[in-house]
Amino acid sequence: MIRNRRTRIVATLGPRSRDPDTTLALAQAGVDVFRLNFSHGSFDDHRLAYESVRSAELAVQRPLGVLADLQGPKLRLGTFKDGKKIKLEAGDKFRLVLEKIEGDEKQCSLPHKEIFAVMKKGLNLLVDDGKVRLEVTDHGEDWAEVVCIRAGFLSDRKGVNVPEAVLPLSAISEKDRKDVNFALELGVDWVALSFVQRAADMAELRSIVKGRAAVLAKIEKPAALKSLNEILDYCDGVMVARGDLGVELAPEEVPIAQKTILRAARQRGVPTIVATQMLESMITSSTPTRAEASDVANAVYEGTDALMLSAETASGDFPLEAVEVMSRIAERVEKDPRWAGLMDAEHSNPEHEISDAISAAARVAADVSNAKCLVAFSARGTTALRISRERPLQPILTLTPNIQSARKLALAWGMETRIIYDPKDIEEMAELASIYSSGIGLAKSGDRIVVVAGVPFGTPGATNLLRIARAK
Repeated sequence: MIRNRRTRIVATLGPRSRDPDTTLALAQAGVDVFRLNFSHGSFDDHRLAYESVRSAELAVQRPLGVLADLQGPKLRLGTFKDGKKIKLEAGDKFRLVLEKIEGDEKQCSLPHKEIFAVMKKGLNLLVDDGKVRLEVTDHGEDWAEVVCIRAGFLSDRKGVNVPEAVLPLSAISEKDRKDVNFALELGVDWVALSFVQRAADMAELRSIVKGRAAVLAKIEKPAALKSLNEILDYCDGVMVARGDLGVELAPEEVPIAQKTILRAARQRGVPTIVATQMLESMITSSTPTRAEASDVANAVYEGTDALMLSAETASGDFPLEAVEVMSRIAERVEKDPRWAGLMDAEHSNPEHEISDAISAAARVAADVSNAKCLVAFSARGTTALRISRERPLQPILTLTPNIQSARKLALAWGMETRIIYDPKDIEEMAELASIYSSGIGLAKSGDRIVVVAGVPFGTPGATNLLRIARAK
């Protein structure tokens, strides 16, 4: 089963979709990677979801990826007396204290010493996804006087964002450590880290994962944008997490940030996901707004590897319809000649590696020879990702003996992946490429195909061969 689009779809599993029948229906509708959101649900819930994906994978006969999305550290206010809501008007003064107290109209607890460590006059604190904005007017080691800039309500355990500071805390909480160990035991293919601030956060995650899964950074803090290139050094993938990013950045800055992240990641050959509120109205409606359709389309025009659905498929009333709509939008955009022009207009400079030289040459060879697809033999998926980075207008078929590599590549742009054994010689390589490309419908008998591989076969990082063959 192949998809008529290069852009991939990530769907979140939750109460409305983690059962085997619904997960299978979503895979048949075109989902490539399933997300397990560890901010919600129990380990038993996630185990059921994972097993549903693996069952669906057998049914659709193509690799499906599973992404474990860690919650990350949550910064919250303390509680208020009798669970009361406190209304703050613009100009009202209020006090925040490190001590755990019951809040009232004058003060409340902010039980996070990391925030007080960066406290300074003029610092802005955003409460409840930015609904309330507080500005620090004075502070000590364990207290801060603030004035309300944006009016609203304070209540128990509301979230706090500090957009103007890099907080001295690890992005990996104790809960995250338990969650990642469980996820790796399940066998997930990707682990996503929330609230990344610096490259050291991703280095810490990588040291925990130890190669058992690919690691992905969620960019949702302004501090991460300032360290984007350094963070990408430690990433296998990156997510434009527009939810919290939209809280900490002005609305007009979010589209610019999205383009910045996508371009930087593509230059590195790092797969990208654009996420949050893509088809938000479809949580309760069977059709999207026109603005949402344009948002999805624009991400496809920008060349993102994948689009993500969150509550739309996890808890919404129309999970299947959301996937179908997203798939149709992506397919339609990719038929637009302007999309092809955009994909071909910008190619990253190849690095001084043989694999990059071969990958760039493969794209050119496919165009010049009128080839119908590119076929990559790849043990770890590295060669396939370098070809995907080139954004060829022909489909990419990756043949690998490694099921983990195949599932990881489900996130990559333009990729169809199948499991095979390593060929014994170049002639068998050409034969397998010809048979598989025609067998799954990427080429017809007699069509040219471009084959990329490394000799000796099965040697990771040995890409050194390009061959033009014909499909059987």
